[in-house]
Amino acid sequence: MAATNDTSTEDRQATPGDRQATSFDVLIVGAGISGIGAGYYLQREHPGRRYAILEARDASGGTWDLFRYPGIRSDSDLHTFGYEFKPWRDKDAIASADKILAYLRETAAEHGIDRRIRYGTRVLGASWSSADARWTVETERTDTGERATLTCNWLFAAAGYFRYDEGYTPHFPGRERFAGTLVHPQHWPEDLDAGGKRILVIGSGATAVTLVPALAATAAHVTMLQRTPTYVMPVPAQDKVANLLRALLGEERAYALTRRKNIARQQVIWRLFQKYPKAARRLIRRVNVKQLPEGYPVDEHFNPPYDPWDQRLCAVPDGDLFRAIRQGRASVVTDRIATFTEAGVRLESGRELEADVVVTATGLNVQAMGGISLTVDGEPVRLADTVAYKGMMLSGVPNFSYSIGYTNSSWTLKVGLLCEHLCRLLAHMDSLGYDTAVPVPADPAMPTRPLLDFGAGYIQRAIDKLPRQGDRAPWLTSMSYAGDVQLLRHLPVTDPELRFSVSPGAPVAGSAASRSDASQSDASESDASQEVSA
Repeated sequence: MAATNDTSTEDRQATPGDRQATSFDVLIVGAGISGIGAGYYLQREHPGRRYAILEARDASGGTWDLFRYPGIRSDSDLHTFGYEFKPWRDKDAIASADKILAYLRETAAEHGIDRRIRYGTRVLGASWSSADARWTVETERTDTGERATLTCNWLFAAAGYFRYDEGYTPHFPGRERFAGTLVHPQHWPEDLDAGGKRILVIGSGATAVTLVPALAATAAHVTMLQRTPTYVMPVPAQDKVANLLRALLGEERAYALTRRKNIARQQVIWRLFQKYPKAARRLIRRVNVKQLPEGYPVDEHFNPPYDPWDQRLCAVPDGDLFRAIRQGRASVVTDRIATFTEAGVRLESGRELEADVVVTATGLNVQAMGGISLTVDGEPVRLADTVAYKGMMLSGVPNFSYSIGYTNSSWTLKVGLLCEHLCRLLAHMDSLGYDTAVPVPADPAMPTRPLLDFGAGYIQRAIDKLPRQGDRAPWLTSMSYAGDVQLLRHLPVTDPELRFSVSPGAPVAGSAASRSDASQSDASESDASQEVSA
């Protein structure tokens, strides 16, 4: 699989039918892992529906095309992070970004999804009209600034949860005094050479523990400076059982079995760690002690003040971070920065750390729903005033869905279930002639809490800008895959708190196409649908 994107802009933006179309049944915002997955499920279940994917950047792949820092990889196994319908064939289960990007683009090309993507198209805002049962979507060309208007019956925000144009860097006193190179991983310079340099990585999350061993391979020394320790666990880079099953059973059957195995393992570990946090802490510490040099101050640098899974655990493939520490190529310092100096940083303890390069692996800036401003019948939607319905829609916002994956498991597991449920919901609306669906809580005074019960700093900084969740189903944001399989895949799509209606005098968008999918779909879509069915 080659992660290439060498087709012309015109060809990449081509869609079956009119390339200049402005009216759609569904618009998907974002051509990353969620948007490509949504396109697949939509055209498989509703091949007659007209859809497009709007992507602000000039390439597909989302996160996996954006980030270019050394060592970037997944922190989940690709048998669960990959799509259910598309086997992961590489021998590495914890995979590098280039392999993941190639996988995504191969998926999009195989099913003609890449021809539905409109690159360089930023969504500025969307306005819902109940009278027309339509979203009017304002877009802007990122190269020319040209504005355009599109309409759709259903809008799906699949743009992830963070800003692509800037990462999060806290204020560091004296930062302007530093004479070396200062870089954020989200904007890694292509010409930055770490060879022979002293590098200071500020942070202790997934990005930091990825960067440190990758940089340590050529740097003079790498220091990871953390304010608070993180739980770090070694995991095998390759899944030996998966690779054996592939040799014995072939790609399809091996992938399905491995996926079930890994889903079950993830859920069991999470539940046990939640139920027995003290035992989990002891287990993680025992593993860390075995991985680190004898006498290493484990409790100082690898003993967080919170319980496991209050924040996401960091996985290091084949223990590469610990190996770099054992070899003396990397070290960990737990302290706070008092100020930057010309040569590095001075800590509150008085210690000074000199560096040629300082990397601020300090997190992301959360941006919900791709930063799209929403209005419903002229009234602006304030996300913090909405409540999440089934983890995929917003109270009071018609025909709008979004994708947010799991924080305790592979992101894509949740996204796939949400896409399946949306397709079932559209089919139900078609069967009864509805064109509008809107979640409305039966009790307007229902108690609410933050959308994500997650202690990560990037979530906590944005908590007042995110939707809320309720205290009961279907207003809960579930982190249980087994529960979501039941709710989103098997239980009816109808619910007393999901209201269906028909707009005054408006045709039912998409339903006519759905009733004649076989005859209306073009040849390429038909071929893709037959391939999927097979």
